[in-house]
Amino acid sequence: MDLLDRYLQAVKKHLPWKRQDDILAELRANMESQLEDKEAELGRPLTQGEAEDWLRQMGSPVMVAARYQPQQYLIGPIFFPMYIYVLRLALLWALLIYTIVNAVVIPFTAPTTASVIDLVVRVPGFLIAVAGWVTLVFAALEFAATRYPEKCPPIAGLSGAWSPSSLPPLDKADEGFGKPRSYTHAVAEVVFGFIALAWLLLIPKHPFLLLGPGVAFLSASPFQLASIWWTFFWWIVALNAVQLAWRCINLLRGAWRRRSSGETLVVKAIGLIPLILLLRVPGGWYLLLKDPAVNQARYGNALDAINKSVHLGLSVVCIIAVLTLAWDLGQFILNVYRQRAAARA
Repeated sequence: MDLLDRYLQAVKKHLPWKRQDDILAELRANMESQLEDKEAELGRPLTQGEAEDWLRQMGSPVMVAARYQPQQYLIGPIFFPMYIYVLRLALLWALLIYTIVNAVVIPFTAPTTASVIDLVVRVPGFLIAVAGWVTLVFAALEFAATRYPEKCPPIAGLSGAWSPSSLPPLDKADEGFGKPRSYTHAVAEVVFGFIALAWLLLIPKHPFLLLGPGVAFLSASPFQLASIWWTFFWWIVALNAVQLAWRCINLLRGAWRRRSSGETLVVKAIGLIPLILLLRVPGGWYLLLKDPAVNQARYGNALDAINKSVHLGLSVVCIIAVLTLAWDLGQFILNVYRQRAAARA
C-alpha cells in the first residue's frame, strides 16, 4: 500500500539512525499484519478513507517514532524530534549570519589580527547561547504541555490532529547528491560548460569580458593585481575543465540522471586549492602599487586596508567552503555506513 509506505517513510526520519532499519522492519511487519487482519475481516482491501482512519488511529509519525527515542528529562519524547531539528537549523543559520555580518563590518573598523582572533574565539560561546535559548523555549513548551494539557492547543504533526493524506510522496533511491535531472538538463549543462570554458580562455586577451568598464578604472588607478591572481585564474580554468570532462563522461555512460557523490566531493576539494593558495600569499599582497617610489606615501595606507579586507573576505569564503565540504563528506560516510550495515543485516 502506497499510503503505508509513505507513513513508514515519515516515521523513519524521526527514528534513532543506528536502529532505523531494525525498528522500521519490526513496525512494518506489525502494521502489515494488522492491515491483513482488517482486510480479511472486511473481505476486501481498505478504501482510501478507511486506510487514512486506520493510520490516524496509529498516531502521527512523530508520535510513533517518539516511542523508540531514549528517555529525555528536560524535553520529552514528543517534542524531542522537533527540538533536534530546530536546534540544528538554528545553529546553522546563526553561524552563517554571524560570519556574514562580521565579514561586512570588520573592514570598516580597522581590523587587526587580535580582533579577528577574538571574533573566532567568540563563536563557541555564541552558538552555546543560541542553543540555550532554543532549549529554553522547548523546555517551556514541554512544561506547559505536561502541566496544563487542556490549555495547550494541538500542534500539527505532534497530536491527533493530523491527516495521512498529508504525508509526502515516497523518496526515490538516493544515488548521489542533488535532485534527479532530465536528459535535456544534462545536455544543457555540458553545452553551457563548454561556453563557460571558452569564455574563461578568452579573458587573458580580452579582460573586458570579466571586468567590463573596470578595465579602464584599473588601468588608470595607481594599483595593479598581483601575479597570484593569474595562478588563481588558471586553477579555476582547470577546475571547470575537470568538471566539464566528468559531465561529458557521465553523459556518454548514461549516468546523467543524478550527480554522483564522488564528483561533488572531488570538485569541492579541488576548489579549495586556489583559495588556499590565495590565503598563503606572502605578506597578503593581492594588490600592488604600479610605482611604489612615487605613490607609497599617498596610497600606502589605502593599499594596506584593501589587502587586509581582501584577505578577510577570502578567509570567510574558505571557512564556508571547508564547512560545506565537511558536511557533504560526513553525509557520504554516513550513507556508506548505513548501506554496509543494511547489507550485513
